[in-house]
Amino acid sequence: MSRPDPLVRLEAWTGPWAEDDPDANFKAEIALYAHLDPLVTLTNLAEAIDVPVGALVRYVCARWASEGAEALLAVGPRTVRRLREAFARAEELGTDEARLAAYEQVRQMVEWLNVPLDHPDTYPT
Repeated sequence: MSRPDPLVRLEAWTGPWAEDDPDANFKAEIALYAHLDPLVTLTNLAEAIDVPVGALVRYVCARWASEGAEALLAVGPRTVRRLREAFARAEELGTDEARLAAYEQVRQMVEWLNVPLDHPDTYPT
Protein backbone atom coordinates (compact mmCIF):
# COMPACT_ATOMS: atom_id res chain seq x y z
CA MET A 1 0.00 0.00 0.00
CA SER A 2 1.42 3.41 -0.94
CA ARG A 3 1.61 6.41 1.36
CA PRO A 4 -0.66 9.34 0.62
CA ASP A 5 1.04 12.32 -0.97
CA PRO A 6 2.13 14.78 1.75
CA LEU A 7 0.59 18.22 2.02
CA VAL A 8 3.01 21.06 2.68
CA ARG A 9 2.16 24.66 3.54
CA LEU A 10 4.47 27.12 1.78
CA GLU A 11 5.35 29.60 4.53
CA ALA A 12 6.83 33.06 4.04
CA TRP A 13 9.25 32.90 6.99
CA THR A 14 11.47 35.82 7.91
CA GLY A 15 12.83 34.74 11.28
CA PRO A 16 13.84 35.43 13.90
CA TRP A 17 17.03 33.53 14.66
CA ALA A 18 19.74 33.96 17.25
CA GLU A 19 22.78 36.06 16.38
CA ASP A 20 25.07 33.12 17.14
CA ASP A 21 22.92 30.59 15.24
CA PRO A 22 25.28 28.33 13.24
CA ASP A 23 22.68 28.25 10.45
CA ALA A 24 22.15 32.01 10.37
CA ASN A 25 23.42 32.40 6.78
CA PHE A 26 21.02 29.77 5.49
CA LYS A 27 18.12 31.21 7.49
CA ALA A 28 18.88 34.68 6.13
CA GLU A 29 18.71 33.27 2.61
CA ILE A 30 15.36 31.61 3.40
CA ALA A 31 14.06 34.96 4.69
CA LEU A 32 15.36 36.71 1.57
CA TYR A 33 13.01 34.64 -0.61
CA ALA A 34 9.98 34.98 1.71
CA HIS A 35 8.42 37.72 -0.42
CA LEU A 36 8.35 35.61 -3.58
CA ASP A 37 5.49 33.31 -4.56
CA PRO A 38 7.07 30.34 -6.35
CA LEU A 39 3.67 28.99 -7.34
CA VAL A 40 3.21 31.73 -9.93
CA THR A 41 6.19 30.47 -11.93
CA LEU A 42 5.56 26.80 -11.17
CA THR A 43 1.87 27.02 -12.11
CA ASN A 44 2.69 28.72 -15.40
CA LEU A 45 5.33 26.11 -16.20
CA ALA A 46 3.07 23.22 -15.16
CA GLU A 47 0.32 24.50 -17.44
CA ALA A 48 2.77 25.06 -20.29
CA ILE A 49 4.12 21.50 -20.17
CA ASP A 50 0.83 19.92 -19.12
CA VAL A 51 1.80 18.36 -15.79
CA PRO A 52 0.14 18.82 -12.40
CA VAL A 53 1.67 21.69 -10.45
CA GLY A 54 2.10 19.37 -7.45
CA ALA A 55 4.21 17.01 -9.56
CA LEU A 56 6.41 19.91 -10.61
CA VAL A 57 6.76 21.14 -7.00
CA ARG A 58 7.69 17.60 -5.94
CA TYR A 59 10.32 17.45 -8.70
CA VAL A 60 11.82 20.83 -7.74
CA CYS A 61 12.00 19.89 -4.05
CA ALA A 62 13.41 16.42 -4.72
CA ARG A 63 15.96 17.74 -7.18
CA TRP A 64 17.14 20.46 -4.79
CA ALA A 65 17.20 18.10 -1.80
CA SER A 66 19.25 15.50 -3.66
CA GLU A 67 21.72 17.97 -5.17
CA GLY A 68 24.34 17.39 -2.44
CA ALA A 69 24.27 13.64 -2.95
CA GLU A 70 24.38 14.12 -6.72
CA ALA A 71 27.41 16.40 -6.39
CA LEU A 72 29.15 13.88 -4.15
CA LEU A 73 28.55 11.15 -6.71
CA ALA A 74 29.78 13.35 -9.54
CA VAL A 75 32.94 14.59 -7.81
CA GLY A 76 33.63 11.54 -5.68
CA PRO A 77 34.28 11.17 -1.96
CA ARG A 78 38.08 11.40 -2.27
CA THR A 79 37.90 14.81 -3.96
CA VAL A 80 35.31 16.09 -1.48
CA ARG A 81 37.54 15.02 1.42
CA ARG A 82 40.59 16.65 -0.18
CA LEU A 83 38.67 19.91 -0.54
CA ARG A 84 37.61 19.79 3.12
CA GLU A 85 41.09 18.84 4.32
CA ALA A 86 42.64 21.87 2.61
CA PHE A 87 40.40 24.19 4.61
CA ALA A 88 40.66 22.20 7.85
CA ARG A 89 44.46 22.37 7.68
CA ALA A 90 44.35 26.12 7.08
CA GLU A 91 41.96 26.71 9.96
CA GLU A 92 44.08 24.55 12.24
CA LEU A 93 47.14 26.67 11.44
CA GLY A 94 45.04 29.82 11.66
CA THR A 95 47.24 32.06 9.53
CA ASP A 96 46.51 34.12 6.44
CA GLU A 97 49.36 32.31 4.71
CA ALA A 98 47.76 28.92 5.41
CA ARG A 99 44.37 30.17 4.21
CA LEU A 100 45.90 31.50 1.00
CA ALA A 101 47.66 28.18 0.46
CA ALA A 102 44.32 26.37 0.94
CA TYR A 103 42.66 28.73 -1.51
CA GLU A 104 45.38 28.00 -4.07
CA GLN A 105 45.08 24.25 -3.54
CA VAL A 106 41.30 24.31 -3.97
CA ARG A 107 41.57 26.67 -6.94
CA GLN A 108 43.87 24.20 -8.67
CA MET A 109 41.53 21.31 -7.91
CA VAL A 110 38.57 23.21 -9.37
CA GLU A 111 40.62 24.02 -12.46
CA TRP A 112 41.42 20.32 -12.82
CA LEU A 113 37.71 19.46 -12.47
CA ASN A 114 36.93 21.95 -15.25
CA VAL A 115 39.34 20.46 -17.79
CA PRO A 116 36.69 18.26 -19.47
CA LEU A 117 34.27 21.21 -19.53
CA ASP A 118 36.80 23.63 -20.98
CA HIS A 119 38.36 21.06 -23.34
CA PRO A 120 35.70 18.48 -24.27
CA ASP A 121 38.08 16.63 -26.59
CA THR A 122 40.48 15.82 -23.73
CA TYR A 123 38.79 12.53 -22.88
CA PRO A 124 37.28 10.15 -25.43
CA THR A 125 33.55 9.57 -25.07
